[in-house]
Amino acid sequence: MSDNNEILLRVQEDNVKFIALQFTDVTGAVKSVDIPVSKLEDALEEGVWFDGSSVEGFARIQESDMRLVIDPDTYAVLPWSREEIKRARFFCDIHQMDGQPFQGNPRNVLKNVLARIKDKGWIFNIGAEPEFFLFKQNGDSPNGIHPVPHDVGGYFDFSAVDEALRVRTEIMDALSQMGLDIEMGHHEVALGQHEIDFRFSDVLQAADNVITLKYSVKAIAAKHGLVASFMPKPIFGINGSGMHAHQSIFDQAGKNLFYDPDAEFLLSDFAKHFIAGQLNHAKGMSAVLSPTVNSYKRLVPGYEAPVYIGWAQTNRSALIRIPSAVKDGKAVRAELRCPDPSSNPYLAFAVMLAAALDGLEKQMECPAPLNNVNIYDLSPEERANIGLLELPGSLAEALQALSGDNVVKEALGPVAYEAFMRAKTVEWKTYISTVTDWEVDRYLATA
Repeated sequence: MSDNNEILLRVQEDNVKFIALQFTDVTGAVKSVDIPVSKLEDALEEGVWFDGSSVEGFARIQESDMRLVIDPDTYAVLPWSREEIKRARFFCDIHQMDGQPFQGNPRNVLKNVLARIKDKGWIFNIGAEPEFFLFKQNGDSPNGIHPVPHDVGGYFDFSAVDEALRVRTEIMDALSQMGLDIEMGHHEVALGQHEIDFRFSDVLQAADNVITLKYSVKAIAAKHGLVASFMPKPIFGINGSGMHAHQSIFDQAGKNLFYDPDAEFLLSDFAKHFIAGQLNHAKGMSAVLSPTVNSYKRLVPGYEAPVYIGWAQTNRSALIRIPSAVKDGKAVRAELRCPDPSSNPYLAFAVMLAAALDGLEKQMECPAPLNNVNIYDLSPEERANIGLLELPGSLAEALQALSGDNVVKEALGPVAYEAFMRAKTVEWKTYISTVTDWEVDRYLATA
């Protein structure tokens, strides 16, 4: 835990001129209030008041005054900022006028769910794997962006003169300077697609890390005249971008509660109840983990994205995969493969934990693992015979499933839930009333 004097000294040593106080709205968009460094001491002690009435999912106009409360442990210099106006950032929590945490703030939503495991001495760890595309700028398109991949590489490809490699390396260096523990970066399957993985950490830091990665990637790509996108499915016919989440729960002594040296896959009964909870609530979580219209164009058979609700050790078509682990047990984990990087990580990780806790509290039993079978090859009858269910096929179906899942709704809380549903219902209604280029090409001359 950093104290204020230590922070002020670090800021002075780093020659920072401006401070960005950051938070997200309910959809995951990053918001920022900038202050000169001369105001930081007061901000650390008293917070910073702002008008929350224009932020998606925040206060109504008659109760708009809200206070940013700085989390001093999230200090980081923004490496791409110019030396003469060097900037740093803090993540903030949001408090209401009465001093109480604002329950519509996504970071507070996650903290509320975490409070349920604090007394148990459990630590929920996540290692996220956000994928993204780098595209060339295209001035001919209406918004200056057209999905033209920046490179011609494939999965794990290497080229000593690859410009995309240089951009990715610069991104990894910037993230390391900001305190993220980077494990690896590599080219993904699709043209122009990349992945940067960081080491697992407690879930609050993991969510902060995802937000940091997303805006860092975009900032550094822009320096190179590129557009970085975390859109789940930007190009038809090739792989989309996911955000696989490797999950485990440790106790305060550092023991991985997922590990049982005598069990199949080294997976404890505790872990199986955890997995069962997430499988049971997979439909209800879907709108939060895959929250855009475009998300459901990624979740289709044939592109390594999960569609069916099951688990396995080696089967990458399963919703939850158990990666191979060594006997020391630290690496035993459950990889949830349906989230995508358009999600708000605070809300996503909150509902993932709540679903798992429901499985643990009710001692839910796991179905049989789906090893040694390609789920996509099964007929509808074969899937029905083994009770294999599907994720929602559209945002509308996902919102309907969310509305009927009390565990997920309670994890979000009424304020965040209502704001999320309102925003996403508007998104769906706008989508279904929009005439697309595909429709014009298909129907204009033939209808």
